[in-house]
Amino acid sequence: MSVSIITDELASSIPKPNARTSAVVQTAAAAAAKVSIAVNARFMTQRITGVQRYAIEVLKRLPELEPITPSERWRGPRGHLWEQAVLPGKVGDRLLWSPCNVGPWSVKRQVVTIHDCAFHDMPHAVSRGFRLWYSWLLRRLAPRVRRILTVSEFSRQRLIDFLQVDPSKVVAIPNGVDERFNPGAAEAVPGMRSRLGLPERYILFVGSLDPRKNLLGLLKAWDQISARLVCPLVICGASSHVFRNAGIDRLPQRVVLSGYVADADLPALYAGASLFVYPSLYEGFGLPVIEAMACGTPVVCSSTTSLGEVAGDAACLVDPADRESIADGILRVAKDETLRQDLRGRGLQRAAEFSWDRTARGTWNELQTAAAT
Repeated sequence: MSVSIITDELASSIPKPNARTSAVVQTAAAAAAKVSIAVNARFMTQRITGVQRYAIEVLKRLPELEPITPSERWRGPRGHLWEQAVLPGKVGDRLLWSPCNVGPWSVKRQVVTIHDCAFHDMPHAVSRGFRLWYSWLLRRLAPRVRRILTVSEFSRQRLIDFLQVDPSKVVAIPNGVDERFNPGAAEAVPGMRSRLGLPERYILFVGSLDPRKNLLGLLKAWDQISARLVCPLVICGASSHVFRNAGIDRLPQRVVLSGYVADADLPALYAGASLFVYPSLYEGFGLPVIEAMACGTPVVCSSTTSLGEVAGDAACLVDPADRESIADGILRVAKDETLRQDLRGRGLQRAAEFSWDRTARGTWNELQTAAAT
């Protein structure tokens, strides 16, 4: 993988393909002579969140794709400027895959992955400039590109409605979960707790600190029930330059804000939790839910947007708009060992249905089809 700049954390998160990814790699290699595909790899200069993880996991399984990366750490408006003005000249006549929501308007021979429609469906949650730019660009980009990929049937339907494109042009290929998220991650829990200063038992939330994640709703629910629980609520995440701040001005008792957690610590962080709670108001997929399940951690999450679709019957589903529902879900799972064990088993089975290998195969098939038309 030849790139001119890459963050240290991102570099450590792209291991060599292993036995599980070899079949996908061989498929891509066999077809490489017929299909030349470039990748809009601006994500390689960004902090890892769900969107960047998607691009990383698929790209490492399709090593014949050629990532094109900015020569500097261009973020925000400068990053978009590079994407629109510089990247097209580097693509040439190849097909371009843009995996992180937007791509250059001038490149018609392109497949773009749009993960959700949050900028439109939750306008109050994003900055005005971001919302206007995405709305303007995607409405013009969507009719021009050859395929639009997304990560859930929920997001597919929302994009069809918003972009007013032919439904056959929009394809849902679910995200996966990396094999490092597994119950064996519990072996690393003591070291992780020591580094992060966490207690032996805790209830966990992982996500960006923005209004979509419903932290205010979670904290109001926690305020009602914290006295009835023996372990604290640990909130891991950082504010985003895109989404507005969640507006937290007071923390209830026994809430720990740990800040952004390094990607390498996430498996142990999930595995060490008594339960994982994710009452998000809006998700295109909801990757933390599947990662927690894969680590054997019982999950309480929203029933709305994509989360009910992703979690199935393997989580305790709650209404994110109802603090009583959130509080009841947390209490039920925290107090009932039998329920926790049931959710743990269901969660492991559910997580096994989501594979980055399958995501990569589906993506490769769509890229081949687009390249041939």
